[in-house]
Formats: sequence, C-alpha cells, structure tokens
Amino acid sequence: MSKRHPATIAARAGIAEDTAFAAVTPPLYLSSTYKLPAFEQAGAYDYSRSNNPTRDILGEALAELEGGTRAIVTNTGMSACLLALQLLTPVDTLVIPHDCYGGSYRLFTNLAQRKQAFKLKIINFQQPDWAAQIKAAKPAMIWLETPSNPLLQITDIRAVCQLAAELTAKVVVDNTFLSPLLQRPLLLGADLVVHSTTKYINGHSDVVAGALIAKDSLIADELKWWANCLGVTGAPFDAYLTLRGLRTLGPRLRVQQDNTQQIVAFLQEQPLVAKIYYPGLPDHPGHQIAKQQQQGFGAMCSFELAAPRALLSVFFEALQFFTLAQSLGGTESLICHPGTMTHASMDATAQQTAGIAPCLIRLSVGIEDAADLIADLAGAFAAVARAQQQDAQSKDQQAVDSAKLPSDGNTLFVNNPALAAFW
Repeated sequence: MSKRHPATIAARAGIAEDTAFAAVTPPLYLSSTYKLPAFEQAGAYDYSRSNNPTRDILGEALAELEGGTRAIVTNTGMSACLLALQLLTPVDTLVIPHDCYGGSYRLFTNLAQRKQAFKLKIINFQQPDWAAQIKAAKPAMIWLETPSNPLLQITDIRAVCQLAAELTAKVVVDNTFLSPLLQRPLLLGADLVVHSTTKYINGHSDVVAGALIAKDSLIADELKWWANCLGVTGAPFDAYLTLRGLRTLGPRLRVQQDNTQQIVAFLQEQPLVAKIYYPGLPDHPGHQIAKQQQQGFGAMCSFELAAPRALLSVFFEALQFFTLAQSLGGTESLICHPGTMTHASMDATAQQTAGIAPCLIRLSVGIEDAADLIADLAGAFAAVARAQQQDAQSKDQQAVDSAKLPSDGNTLFVNNPALAAFW
C-alpha cells in the first residue's frame, strides 16, 4: 500500500518521471507501434493496443489510488464492466443490485438472457434478507454499486465481502460516484473496482473512458490478457487527458462536495421537493454506513419534484446553470431525468422496482459558485409554482364558465357565435 495520501498520488501522477528529456509533465505517446530491440527479442512496448506508456502511467496511478496491483484502462466504463465479466462462465451466477446504473443493467440482463454468458440474480441489498438471498444464489461474482445511481443507496461493502469470502465469490464494486479519494473498496475486502473515468477521475466531460482495478496479481494478469484480446484498452490521448484531469481531483471534489451540501440544505426548505436522496443527511438509511466506509458524501444528489410529470419540462427549461445532459462528475453542474435518460434502458416495471419515480431528478454538482446554483434552482421551482397557479386559475375559470351555462337545453345557441344573436 502506498504511503502517500490519495490527493498527492492524484496530483503527482506521472510528474517529473520522464526518462528521455526530464519533462515535468509526462509526454503523450501516440505511436501505434514500437521498434523491437532485435529479431525475436521483445521490448517493453510493441503495439499500443497491448501496452502504451501514457496509458500505463494512468493505470499505475489508479492502481496506487485504489490500493490494487494493476489497473486496466479501457475505452469506456462499459468496457471495464464487460472486462470484469470475462471471469465468469455460463454455469456461474452473477448477483447484481436491483437499482444499478441503467447501462450496466442492460449489459447484465442481455448477456444473461440473449447470450447465456452467465446466470443472473437481481437482489435488493436494502432488504434485511439480502444475505440469505445471496447464499441461496451461490454466486461466483457479486456486483455492488454504492452509492447507487440514481437513488444513492448505500451498501455495506465490508459485510458483503465477508459473506463473499465464505462463498468463494468475487466482489466487484462500481466506485464511479465517489472516486478513490472518497472510497477505496479494495481495502474493505473487494476483489475488483470499476470506474467510468469519464466522470470524476477525468472531471472535464471531454473523455469517455473506464478502468478496472484488481487486488490480486493473477486476476490482474488474466484481465490484462482479455483486455488485449478483446481490444477494449483505452486510447493514449484519452489517457493523457484523464491524467490531466486526475491531478485536480482533490480540489475539485472539495468544492463540489461543499456546493452539494449547500444545495441539499436549500432543497430541504423547498415545498416542491417531495423527497431528497443524499447519504450526507442524518435521516438517510445508509448514513451511518456511508460515514464508516467513505471519506466524504460525494457531490451527487437526487430529489423528487412534488408536481405533475408534465411540469418537468417547465423546471428544466427555466434553468441556466444546470445543464440538462447525461453523465456526471464534471466541473460543470448537470441535471438529468433518470427515467428517460440514464435509466431509459430499464422498462417501466424495472424502474418501479428500483424506486425510480416519474419525477425523480438527479443533480451532478459542479464547481460553480453555490449561490448561483441555488438561485438557478430557486428560479426553476418558481417557474413550476407559477405554472401550477396558472393551471389552477384556468381550472377555476372553466368551472365558473360551466356554472354560467344555462340549464334549459339552449346551450347550443350560447356556444355557437353564429346563433348567439338569436339567443
């Protein structure tokens, strides 16, 4: 385990390590191929799908941050998920949470149903009998997502890993929502950690990439072989940009978390907010576990708008600083409607089972000034309130107009301008 603090590891990734010209910032190696030392003599690098110096620097930094033996940097977060699944066979059972990210859910269910790549068991880890359900499933792999997307539910990683050890099952934790600066699942007993590095690790919404970090060196070697075989390794330029983003992960998260706490406090006072999902709240069901296994509550929160679904468009259109878009973890604040965006691949029944309400809204809080973000949300709530008032007034007026209509059967004449003169 590294003796350096995580923020220092992130800030110093690749710095002052160039052996060619002593460049402080590591160079970008775009070459697809490399000259071999001699015939039948292998070099450190031969082909960039297999190995690349820039990608290796990022992988080494991520492995050190998570406390693993190796990180395989992939071209997307979903590629990292797919890579982890190569450890399974058709007779193995994979256990997944009922409320995982929609893209992961689509991958798991379709590989199991359409390709029979493995058997699948979906479990609600928030139910008291989750351990009994896992024991009955006899899984080879248990997939965790904590905090979950988009409801930010918390799963006790250590407790699941202790059970998995009894069952000789591997535990994979999607750590995208927090990053290794706020949570280190391998130190809690997990075998593998998945990241969509597109999110917090890169942090600038200009790269799509992923990473899979292994605790065991033999598993890491097998995964590295599969990554080369499948061709899911990341591009050098993407690794270069991700390294640049990684160096500011610490200060970005500090501002983002502070902003989120202020926004959550604001949301608590809003009459148009029916429910808030944020582990930092003392009444959140997973608050105590989050305090134990996390080094912060993160910069994601969700809430349910206490208004008809038809008014969601009014809310979104009124925003200026929260951008309606997919993804999360960037310096800019984003807002999304999980039901039609991130979790659209789930059918209505699966969304309902996962607890994704029709008016659920997810926030990814950026580094803007908190006062501006709060004012932006206040304006959107005000727009919805006005729309509700106008709708109520319109209905009242319709009721008044209906009451004024005569009851003697001559309504046809009253409502027809051409016949009104005869009335």
